Amino acid sequence: MVNRVLRYVICAVKYFIAFCVLFVAITWLSMLAQPIEGYTVWDVIESTLKSERGMWLMVAAVVLSASYPRFGFLTRRVEGFIEEDKAEVKKAFALTGYRLESEEDGEMRFRAESIVKRFFALFEDEIVVSQYGQWIIIKGNRRQAARVIYRLEMLLEQKRVGEQE
Repeated sequence: MVNRVLRYVICAVKYFIAFCVLFVAITWLSMLAQPIEGYTVWDVIESTLKSERGMWLMVAAVVLSASYPRFGFLTRRVEGFIEEDKAEVKKAFALTGYRLESEEDGEMRFRAESIVKRFFALFEDEIVVSQYGQWIIIKGNRRQAARVIYRLEMLLEQKRVGEQE
């Protein structure tokens, strides 16, 4: 339980830092587009954060970064069996740019192959595949897991249609 809470907090801090970096980047780009003579990017950021609008911006960043780990990850199920459909599972992940990192105790753990993809996912790119009854359970980053699930469902459907013919 403590490990899970700690991971949640670490993930929230990562997203808060990402929001701050995004804010600095947008401010820097706006200063490039319309420079204010005598002011640096840091002067503009400082004056923004001292204003009421800046305080609300920081509150919004804190709320979003604290809630994103809760809503940014999903658990979905796909009808199938890991042992029978292992080739399709691996192919769906490979098509999405993921590689098998480990396989133990009936779980398969996948990670993004590209360091760029991992960086933009803030290294929260792990997707776990397990079996529950007749369902393959997929847990991970919402956007990436949804892509994998879409491909996996298509591959499993192709396999079933091929078996019926």
